[in-house]
Amino acid sequence: MNKSKSVTLENIVKIFKDPQSGQDVKAVDNVSFRLEPGELVTLLGPSGCGKTTVLRMLSGFEQPTSGRIMIGDNDVTFTPPNKRDTAMVFQSYGLFPHMNVFDNVAYGLRLRKMPESDIALKVSKFLDMVGLGQMAKRPPSRLSGGQQQRVALARSLIVEPSVLLLDEPLSNLDALLREQMRVEIRRLQKSLGITAVYVTHDRIEAMSLSDKIIVMKGGHIAQIGTPSDIYRDPANTFVAGFVGKVAFFPCVVKNIAQASQGSGCEVEVKGRIFRAPRWAKDLKPDDKALVMARPESLSIGEAGTGVEDGIVTTNIYLGNSVESWVHTDLGDVLVQIDNPDEKKIFAEGESVSLSFNPNLTKILIDDREAV
Repeated sequence: MNKSKSVTLENIVKIFKDPQSGQDVKAVDNVSFRLEPGELVTLLGPSGCGKTTVLRMLSGFEQPTSGRIMIGDNDVTFTPPNKRDTAMVFQSYGLFPHMNVFDNVAYGLRLRKMPESDIALKVSKFLDMVGLGQMAKRPPSRLSGGQQQRVALARSLIVEPSVLLLDEPLSNLDALLREQMRVEIRRLQKSLGITAVYVTHDRIEAMSLSDKIIVMKGGHIAQIGTPSDIYRDPANTFVAGFVGKVAFFPCVVKNIAQASQGSGCEVEVKGRIFRAPRWAKDLKPDDKALVMARPESLSIGEAGTGVEDGIVTTNIYLGNSVESWVHTDLGDVLVQIDNPDEKKIFAEGESVSLSFNPNLTKILIDDREAV
């Protein structure tokens, strides 16, 4: 099985009528992107950002107000769901309660009039693939949440769609099962080489599953990139804060050196000059800006030695690291301390000072009031 195809959205707009006000609401506003065959791409964003609406338009359950949707070379913008060669895995599993596991998985093949002998072989193969080979005769009511999700996954994969669509499929599972199913989904998607679009508001799911992440906000695309790009090089403060813990230190841009001078953005933070390797492209000297620092780029020292003083409020021991929360005038800041046995851990209640490694930061435009 490997007939995966590209997916292309061109200038997609979706307008709904608000039932109370009667006003038009633009749920998706001029969204364009392309998925390469075999990629797993996650639509990530808060509730109401438009990600599920995009998925429903991809599946054919909603039609765009304007724009075009392509699967491979085929324009499927107004093609009904059953003609699109896509399969959907729903948040609620959507299993038929009156059918056992075998019949649930076989359902799509029977609709295609496949011979029963071929169905039996294929269902057995896919149940083994998701680790449920011994549960073919069980009703869904006798399965755990994780097992039900595996059945839903097998039922979608067995029809060999060109594109697999997953709508927050792990949100009903507990933390350990979510972690296990993330690994399982990624393994199956890679082994089958299938193109997949995954919708979630969980940044951990997005970071661990995706070849590419599309961060959405207010019906728009805020940024498209690999998990590493999105985390290390966010386009703005919204993306920076949505995909991970972050601290923002106010600064003033002093100089921006191009490649010939050794590229970097020099900023002043409380009278100290720092040089960062990444910066927002529209920044210029004398602009007020922000140093974006992740927890692993921060360190804690004696009071008065860093760029921001504060008080340790909480230490969380995680074995290979300690998470220290420091209350400052900028807010509560999380510091990740790796190899804690080799580091000084300041006690809760102690006065401390925060510093950052400028090589692990990015200088961003201060757009927080607009978020």
